[in-house]
Amino acid sequence: MEKTKDSGKLLPIREHDIELNRPMEVQPLPVQSRRSSFSRMCYLTMILMLLLLGLILTSMYVYRYFSITGSSSTYSENLFHCGVIYQDHSYSQLKEQMELHEDVRIYLEEDYEQINIPMPHFGESDPADIIHDFQRGLTAYHDIALDKCYVIELNTTIVMPPQSFWELLINVKKGVYLPQTYIIQEEMIVTEHVTDMDQLGSFIYHLCRGKETYRLKRRTSRRHIHRRAAESCHHIRHFENTFVVDTAICQKL
Repeated sequence: MEKTKDSGKLLPIREHDIELNRPMEVQPLPVQSRRSSFSRMCYLTMILMLLLLGLILTSMYVYRYFSITGSSSTYSENLFHCGVIYQDHSYSQLKEQMELHEDVRIYLEEDYEQINIPMPHFGESDPADIIHDFQRGLTAYHDIALDKCYVIELNTTIVMPPQSFWELLINVKKGVYLPQTYIIQEEMIVTEHVTDMDQLGSFIYHLCRGKETYRLKRRTSRRHIHRRAAESCHHIRHFENTFVVDTAICQKL
C-alpha cells in the first residue's frame, strides 16, 4: 500500500505500476539475425574482391595495349606498312626506280615474322605471304598467284631477326634511317613434295594448310644454258632487311 500526499490515505499499488518500475532485461539477438548479418558480410566481401580483380585485369590489359601500340608508333600488334623505293638494274637497262609495298607483322615473343606482299604494279613478281620462323629455322613462301607453298631453311644472312627488323622499321618510320635502294637476287629450285605438314610448325602449318607444299633448295651456281627453256620460274620480291630481295622459285618442266 502507498500513502498519497493529498489525502493521506493509503491506496493500493497496481500490478502494472510494479512492472513499469522493474529494469528491462537484455534479450539476446535471434540466431537468424546473426546469420543474416554474416551472410551480408560475405556477399560484400565477395563483391569487393570481384571489383578488385576486375580492376587489376583492366589495368593489365590497358598497360599491355598501350605498351604495344606505343612502341610501334602507329599500329597495334607490331604491324607495319612498308613502302620502299629501290633501283632495279635487271628490269631495265636504265637505273629505273621501283617501289615495293608490303605489310609486316613482327611477333617478338613467338620469334617469327609474317610478310604480306600485294599484287605489285611492275614486272613479273607474284603476290605472296611469307613466314620466317626463327624457332624452327624455316621460311615458307605462299605464292598467291599459284596458290602453292614452298618451304626452305631460313637464310639468316639475309633475313633480319624479329627484334632487329622491328628496330629497323621503327627507325625508318621515325625518319632516323632510310634503307639502301639496291636489290639482291636469290634462286631456288623445287625438290620434293611435302607430305607431313606437322613437322613445319604451327605458324607455317596454318599458312600452307590445304595447299600443295614443296621443299626448296638454294641454287649455288647459275646455269644459264637453256635454263629458261627447261624451267619455269616465279619471282617474289620482298623487303626484310636494308635491301630488297628478289626470290626466284624455279621448277623443271
